[in-house]
Amino acid sequence: MWQQMPQAEKGMVITMEKANVYFTTFKATAHENLLQKLHRLMKTAGFEKIDFTDKYAAIKIHFGEYGNLAFLRPNYARVVADYVKELGGKPFLTDCNTLYVGSRKNALDHLETAYINGFSPYQTGCHVIIGDGLKGTDEALVPIDGEYVKEAKIGQAVMDADVFISLTHFKGHEAAGFGGTLKNIGMGCGSRAGKMEQHYEGKPSVDPSVCIGCGACDRICAHAAPIIENGKAHIDHEKCVGCGRCLAACPKDAITADLSNSVKVLNCKMAEYSLAVCKDRPCFHVSLICDVSPNCDCHSENDIPIIPNVGMLASFDPVALDQACADLCNQMTPVESSVLGENLKKHGNKEGHDHFHMTHPDTEWKSCIAHAVKLGLGTDQYELVQI
Repeated sequence: MWQQMPQAEKGMVITMEKANVYFTTFKATAHENLLQKLHRLMKTAGFEKIDFTDKYAAIKIHFGEYGNLAFLRPNYARVVADYVKELGGKPFLTDCNTLYVGSRKNALDHLETAYINGFSPYQTGCHVIIGDGLKGTDEALVPIDGEYVKEAKIGQAVMDADVFISLTHFKGHEAAGFGGTLKNIGMGCGSRAGKMEQHYEGKPSVDPSVCIGCGACDRICAHAAPIIENGKAHIDHEKCVGCGRCLAACPKDAITADLSNSVKVLNCKMAEYSLAVCKDRPCFHVSLICDVSPNCDCHSENDIPIIPNVGMLASFDPVALDQACADLCNQMTPVESSVLGENLKKHGNKEGHDHFHMTHPDTEWKSCIAHAVKLGLGTDQYELVQI
């Protein structure tokens, strides 16, 4: 384990004392718009306790899949980037490439999608750097000796930053229950191989109907696992170590891995990856509960929000922040025409139900919180400070 450090210096909360989570609604006035309110929230939460002078600051955000409109507006990212520059830092927006096939699976497509969705330097006031490089193979190996992960594979640019800031769109998620701060950090900062490690236990296989036998997988593999026979590739699982590099190299997306992790294992791995990202450097976390779609912003569409907009939250503790966001969401009245509303009609509005579990009954999110607490990443006990 690492040496315990003060919260503002290391971004870690290794204590059972309640963490402060700062909260404000989306109510605005003629004297203070939402962007000004976000700045005040961060200031009140202690953002200026971090020394940004001449420091590189990674702002981890989801740029949204092409076609999705629920992602955070780039205006919010501008507030954070400008604040970092105001304090003498050098901010950049970042995310890592996706494991699935879509508009963000390599850096070029990822950047184009980010720009289309408004995350250009002109709009946000800082540059975008895709954390794990062109093909998702630029990664730092971070030893954590966790229960599930011994060495996390994190995007190199994410780990090169001196300060880490998460800016999260809090929403539902079809695999993890909800997509909050720990999901944004743990899964989001994993390289393509890191995402594979979290999502899958198995090893990749080749779809022969898509494979063109180009040999890109064989050339990238350090273990000679891909074999080209009769113009098609297949993977020798005895030699394969499950690094996932062949998935990134394949130009036709013919290589996939079978989903075999339980929800609990997925959640625990995300907590351990979050630990790898946050430990031993200053961190700060912001979550916005708005446009709470039932699914991740990785979808190329966004359905009706399951609850009304709630507000903006900030904390040095990512675990307490997720817990507070979940608690606030569960206090909201569901949108009747949403997936949540429809499921409540189907299954009955049971007292004390969890909105996210009711939206996706085959998921749960509490194991991620519990494991993060066990790891010392933060606490689920918090004081909600409304400003």
